[in-house]
Amino acid sequence: MNRHLYTLLFHLGLPLIGLRLYLRARKAPAYARRIGERFARRLPALRPGGIWVHAVSVGESIAAAPMVRALLERHPELPVTVTCMTPTGSERIRALFGDRVQHCYLPYDLPWAAARFLDRLRPKLAVIMETELWPNHIHQCARSGIPVVLANARLSERSARGYARFAGLTRPMLGELSWLAVQTAPEAERFRRLGAPAERITVTGSIKFDLHLDPALAERAAALRAEWQAAARPVWIAASTHAGEDEIVLDAHRRILTHHPEALLILVPRHPERFAEVHGLCRQRGFVTRRRSAGEVVDAATQVLLGDTMGELLFLYALADLAFVGGSLVANGGHNLLEPAALGKPVLSGPHLFNFLEIAAQLRDAGALREVQGADGLAAALLELWAEPERARAMGAAGLAVLHANQGALERLLVGLERLLQEGAVAEAGGARR
Repeated sequence: MNRHLYTLLFHLGLPLIGLRLYLRARKAPAYARRIGERFARRLPALRPGGIWVHAVSVGESIAAAPMVRALLERHPELPVTVTCMTPTGSERIRALFGDRVQHCYLPYDLPWAAARFLDRLRPKLAVIMETELWPNHIHQCARSGIPVVLANARLSERSARGYARFAGLTRPMLGELSWLAVQTAPEAERFRRLGAPAERITVTGSIKFDLHLDPALAERAAALRAEWQAAARPVWIAASTHAGEDEIVLDAHRRILTHHPEALLILVPRHPERFAEVHGLCRQRGFVTRRRSAGEVVDAATQVLLGDTMGELLFLYALADLAFVGGSLVANGGHNLLEPAALGKPVLSGPHLFNFLEIAAQLRDAGALREVQGADGLAAALLELWAEPERARAMGAAGLAVLHANQGALERLLVGLERLLQEGAVAEAGGARR
């Protein structure tokens, strides 16, 4: 498939995209709003000539935050525009940056929408987080002489096989990227095999290791646990869970309650549109459940606290003794294992970690990560770690050591972005003189 065929198919698929938006809006009404932005119409006022950062959703927005803050600090004269594709991503961007950045949805990957968007924005540099590759957006940038960076790039073997099936589309697209700042050497090799020019690929590491925490986070968490009179209660968190996984987590918690009747589970579904559904599931299973969003009191009778708020995940991790990271008991590929590790928490996951193979391997090899199977395996691991606090502390310390040993990717990425901005400024000055 080449780009022209892809574009034709995208146009033909627009009715299906509209149907998908409608169906998603039934659970999350925000999907029915700002539709015009998805076609580069009714865009907010955007000051042109700055830096454009695309972060598809919540996880990428959080990963991009230190980079965006550094760019704002180093280039106060340049407007920074951050785009995403989801309402939850939009909420997170606004919560993270407020009015310090410009924000809108990224228009769909249609040539005319991409061209209209770029005509409004006219960025000096485009930065795409991780692996959100849109052929028409990248091509329109290349046509306009806008350098495009794939930052904190990751590519699993599974994803690489998918891209390889469309080599006629993938190879030219990768050839139009100015720089690929890749997390690991194996991922760099996958990009090379797909056709990315080797001289434009640099292994910079994962900026997720460059996680800086609010020093007051642990104190705030300890104070809230004391308010709950839960300082001595066994508390664990299951974060970023997916459909089919919540049931396993609740089954594990039921087993834990037979040994520790006072145990508390903090359950945080990955997607906000599932909050009400998971709350209903907890109640249906007979658990005494409180909702964080409602400010309901957590008392000695509370068995499950539903983490149904946005932007609090690190704080909820800090409240727990032990952390399970979801998207891993089902074949979703896992989520960020480094957030609980950065808080010194022992980390547990399921076996499906194909989105984080290198990070998982480092944590596993250091003894900071324990992988489990099913409700029985999850419950057994949690009970064992509560019974052996020294082992739990050693796991937490090992995770912190891995985090500290791998920091520096953010600075390497910023150096590369600075180089491209300077090259662009030189080229612009040369063009002005001519």
